[in-house]
Amino acid sequence: MNLRHLEHLLALSETGSFSRAAERQHLTQSALSRSIQALEDELGARLVDRAGKHNELTPLGQAVAARARRMLLEAAELRRTAALLKDGDFGSIKVGLGSGPGVMLMRPFLTHMARHHPKVQVSVSPGATELQLMQLRERTLDALVIDERRLAPAPDLTLETLGEMRGGFLCRAGHPLSARAGPLPFEAIAAYPLASTPLSDEVARGLVGRFGPAADPALAVTLRCDDISSLIDVALASDAVVVCIVAAARAHLDAGRMMELDIGAPLAVAARFAMVTLAGRTEAPSLQLLRQFARERLRDGAATAGAPPA
Repeated sequence: MNLRHLEHLLALSETGSFSRAAERQHLTQSALSRSIQALEDELGARLVDRAGKHNELTPLGQAVAARARRMLLEAAELRRTAALLKDGDFGSIKVGLGSGPGVMLMRPFLTHMARHHPKVQVSVSPGATELQLMQLRERTLDALVIDERRLAPAPDLTLETLGEMRGGFLCRAGHPLSARAGPLPFEAIAAYPLASTPLSDEVARGLVGRFGPAADPALAVTLRCDDISSLIDVALASDAVVVCIVAAARAHLDAGRMMELDIGAPLAVAARFAMVTLAGRTEAPSLQLLRQFARERLRDGAATAGAPPA
């Protein structure tokens, strides 16, 4: 069976028009029509009901289109496998990073790859988890590194836990709260703008369990975005308090520009990071480089965020 014929049927199924499908496939309309006819002849049945400008797939046509979509994806994976085995260390990886991993990994990983694997093409992009999951499923990303608590289980995804990092409440040096001695009650922190990335339900429950209903992020957080670096910058330039991975601000903490507020016992909740790939998809050999690097970095006590690796 000719895969091109199946591809042409899919284009017709998605556009509902011979002319638009032909344009998408860079064919003349007559060439597309001959391709569909050849597939119908091979299967011995009509696949398309042609009624003037309106075209619909027959029940058999719909079944063939559904099977064709899977066959074409499998064929694409076979070509990808062959290319990866041929390229070896000269391949490419496209990675999406969540807010925490973006701070902890982006610059260090790019630096590491430039130094030690200069022939590998690397594309790293931060973004919202929902958008990156869509890109992973569309095969425009090879893997994600995100907080796994933000991810709902799905049969088409493979999840591999990489490590955990503790969170805390951080503010600029010289903040009014810095003059207060002893563990701070949450009410004192909530008197100032509270900044955070979107938090999972599990983390939210942990905060409420520790501090009470007033600590529910839906109520307490007044500044929210997906970029931890931006929230840290806001805290440095204002009296906002940011709740985030402590290690994400390690450089500022070490330089004395920021401080971690004393809340008594450390937060029981932590960010749990995972690498997410598409189930059944052939993995680029160079993706193992990201996995190893992330395991080393996404844990408390690892190298300073943003610092080039050795």
